[in-house]
Amino acid sequence: MGKVTYTLQQVAEHNDPKDCWLIIDGKVFDVTKFLEDHPGGDDVLLSATGKDATDDFEDVGHSSTAKAMMDEFYVGDIDTATIPSKVEYKPPKQDHYNQDKTSEFIIKILQFLVPLVILGVAVGIRFYTRSV
Repeated sequence: MGKVTYTLQQVAEHNDPKDCWLIIDGKVFDVTKFLEDHPGGDDVLLSATGKDATDDFEDVGHSSTAKAMMDEFYVGDIDTATIPSKVEYKPPKQDHYNQDKTSEFIIKILQFLVPLVILGVAVGIRFYTRSV
């Protein structure tokens, strides 16, 4: 059987739990059977569909065992001409209220205020007990 070449569009159609394909290092992998066994969870794999997932794969730092396992999921190669050279990053739509930033900000304020309050209480107690 010859090597099959797929377009990004063809691979992108395989993007659900019953049919999941990924593009890593110019190769196409059908990871459908592996979804429930993936140590990182199936949602990580599903979120990597429809694009070149090489960076996602490398960033996690997969073991040589994991890389060797990929051979059994290999289904063909990607036509690299169909992958945009620079994927335009669209930030997710967010409300103006950013919970992460807010909680970081509150923690920083508390780290500053709590010692001041403790110091104030200690000085107050000392001042109060001295004047009695």
